Amino acid sequence: MPFAFIYTFITDFRNYLYDNGTKKSHAFDRFIISVGNLTAGGTGKTPFVELLIRMMKDQYQLSILSRGYKRKTKGFRIAGSDDDSTTLGDEPFQYFSKYGNKIKVAVGEKRALAIPQIIVTEDEIEVIILDDAYQHRSVKPNLNILLNDYTRPFYTDYVIPAGLLRESRKNAKRADIIVVTKCPDALDAGEMNNVREQIHRYSKKNVPVYFSGIRYLKPQRVFGTQQFSKNIFLFSGIGNTAPLQQYVEEHFNLLNYKRFPDHHSFTSEDLKALARTFNEINSMDKCLLTTEKDMVRLMSMKEEAGFLLDYPVFYLPIELYFLENGDFFADYLNNVVGRELKNVGLK
Repeated sequence: MPFAFIYTFITDFRNYLYDNGTKKSHAFDRFIISVGNLTAGGTGKTPFVELLIRMMKDQYQLSILSRGYKRKTKGFRIAGSDDDSTTLGDEPFQYFSKYGNKIKVAVGEKRALAIPQIIVTEDEIEVIILDDAYQHRSVKPNLNILLNDYTRPFYTDYVIPAGLLRESRKNAKRADIIVVTKCPDALDAGEMNNVREQIHRYSKKNVPVYFSGIRYLKPQRVFGTQQFSKNIFLFSGIGNTAPLQQYVEEHFNLLNYKRFPDHHSFTSEDLKALARTFNEINSMDKCLLTTEKDMVRLMSMKEEAGFLLDYPVFYLPIELYFLENGDFFADYLNNVVGRELKNVGLK
């Protein structure tokens, strides 16, 4: 807790400097959406950004900007056909792989410098989504979306290292929209109201709160020619493994689970160790299963992962959906974006 108090003082003082104008936040003549969280680790940012992409890609000229965490390149970069997760980072390459024919994906550590480069390079861009940018205050977003993990709510957590918060709870007040992620399907109205009340203790009182869940889709093949088996050797390198493990245990026969750190860069030795453990499992009917984010990393390891071509390796696609009021969210988003773009003469 003493170290948490020190960290809280530092982050609160930094926010104070932005709030009083000592440190500058830059505005742009494009509609900027910031998506992020208070909690370190997985809160469902990637599937939420993909939801925004699906909602907006046919109506607006759209770009995604990420810092490109753990990529091996530096500086500003717009995704192209020669890129993979090593040059872009996991999430940007996933966005590019799935939606690259409809949107522009860019990476840059300093987003206040990267946004003008996007505008100069891709003049037709109307909307820029900043991935994981709630603490990136050098850019002033038009819409600030805060994600809150239902299983690890920020209002019961503490600042690092006492807990997982990147900054104190009171900074939820910067959010224009709050989306509670990873909710159970059976979440009732009473519990939703209770969560809203807890959130509104720290946020603006009128901020809209939406509730969403994660839907796992049919497993897809990465390597091998074998059919999918319900006997699963699971492996992943994600922040919060509990929902994934729960889903696999409920729907398949979980034989083993190898956890790697979040954003783990697999090595050849990692994969060989996985193969050895898989071979030792006493079952002829079995397969390796991982997440979509981890699959993106595997596909970038063309040489190191080559021997896995003979193994049945599958991944679980996921998507985010709203438990209620999904149409209201879409209408609200389109109304706000459309109005602001008209104000700056882009529509």
